[in-house]
Amino acid sequence: MPEVGFRKWIITITVIVASLLELIDTTIVNVALPDIQGNLGATLEDVAWLTTGYAVANVIILPMSGWLGSQFGRKNYFITSIIIFTLASFLCGNATGLDELILFRILQGFAGGGLLSTAQAILLETWPREDVGIATALFGLGAVVGPTVGPTIGGYILDISSWPWIFYVNIPVGILAAYLSYTYIKATPKDGKGKPIDWWGIALLAIFVGSLQTLLEKGESEDWFSTPYIVVLAVLAVFGFLLFVWREMSTDHPVVNFKILRHRSFSIGMMTSFLLGFGLYGSVFIFPIFCQSLLGFTPLQTGKIFLPGGIVTILCMPFIGIMLKKGIPAQIMSSVGLLIFFVFCWMLSNSTLSSGTGDFFWPLIIRGAGLALLFVPLTTLAVQDLKGPEIGQGTGLNNMGRQLGGAFGIAALTTLIHVREGHHRSHLLSNISEYNPAFTERFNGMVSGFMAKGQSMFDAKIMAYRAIDGIVTKQSMLLTFTDAYWVAGLVMLFAIPLVLFQKFQKDMPIATDAH
Repeated sequence: MPEVGFRKWIITITVIVASLLELIDTTIVNVALPDIQGNLGATLEDVAWLTTGYAVANVIILPMSGWLGSQFGRKNYFITSIIIFTLASFLCGNATGLDELILFRILQGFAGGGLLSTAQAILLETWPREDVGIATALFGLGAVVGPTVGPTIGGYILDISSWPWIFYVNIPVGILAAYLSYTYIKATPKDGKGKPIDWWGIALLAIFVGSLQTLLEKGESEDWFSTPYIVVLAVLAVFGFLLFVWREMSTDHPVVNFKILRHRSFSIGMMTSFLLGFGLYGSVFIFPIFCQSLLGFTPLQTGKIFLPGGIVTILCMPFIGIMLKKGIPAQIMSSVGLLIFFVFCWMLSNSTLSSGTGDFFWPLIIRGAGLALLFVPLTTLAVQDLKGPEIGQGTGLNNMGRQLGGAFGIAALTTLIHVREGHHRSHLLSNISEYNPAFTERFNGMVSGFMAKGQSMFDAKIMAYRAIDGIVTKQSMLLTFTDAYWVAGLVMLFAIPLVLFQKFQKDMPIATDAH
């Protein structure tokens, strides 16, 4: 039964606040990794497990969240997830060693995975069906703004305090969210209570998704299949997936209900979400690296660059819900959003080594408008035919598809950067020859400049070669990032036919979901 008046709005605010806990935490830790590394005396590879462990735990629990909600009651599961997440945040801040911190971070990931999809399902039950487009647009604010402001918040905290406080800030927010959830959210029936638990399904899901996510997170740094444990993870992921699908299709009480894929809208929506995750998370991953490694921006400067675009998204989101309610097709809005995101990637591909923070203002403003047109309409299309218990399962699977798409995107673009950097460097070095007049003129000019500063001819030549090597390295990296932006943009373009393949219907204001 939908809620009305004050109760409806307080529940909406509550689920948005709870979701922000998880969403901000996905990115806020990234800016603190160097500080944690120095404080705990760990290597960068070891510290990276703070991100990997969280992501693996998160993506394992996402498809199970619908089943867990029916097993324990959606309200109970939601509140428990908030409490565990808040407790894990306190334990992360108090950790005295890296092993402790990774363990508590994994616990955070398990709890966080239950927050997002359960919050969506609660929201869908709270609002009247004809108004869900507006509600989910508001929810989408958190989905977009959380990861955007995470690095900025992290940068500010590190400027005024130390890394444990990036975890401690979750505590008061978590307490407030748990109290509001307990007070205002209605209890739901425990539909799954008393039914057999699919332990084999849970185990196979953990093996499949955990192996795949770890493979994607660590593959590039471990030189992919030249490392034995990466090969083992690949085998586990393939066989785990096949056995998991077979198990879930053959049992009467599956932990993940694959039968909802019979809805064409949802199966196409899953593919679209995967491509969205690839392009969105992949581009967001490489852009800060580009800014900090090539342009010399600080983490705080990089975080601030995203803020104007986040504000545009905030301002646009409510209008997206209104447009959906008035019957403007979600397919058209999503296609425009994907096209706008391609334009954003194209504009980034025109960046130079002299680009400053101001040069990224309009591209990120455009990105903000594109994001507003993507999250709500795309998920609306994906879950438009789901009803009852299928909604909880659908939101979990849809979120998992986007998360896995992001993991594939990050892995693919990281590998692309590694491979194309060597290609571009080799091509640029072919121009360094004494038979190339342009090189000879530049080289002699550098030598003369160094000699004018008191260096000997021999030392001046060495310094000139080093300077040219530095220029070649930066230019090859610039060309490599240009390639990566193009790939991310083209993936978003490829998603447009899938969106237009979704069925059009007159009562699309029954928009059903966000994020």
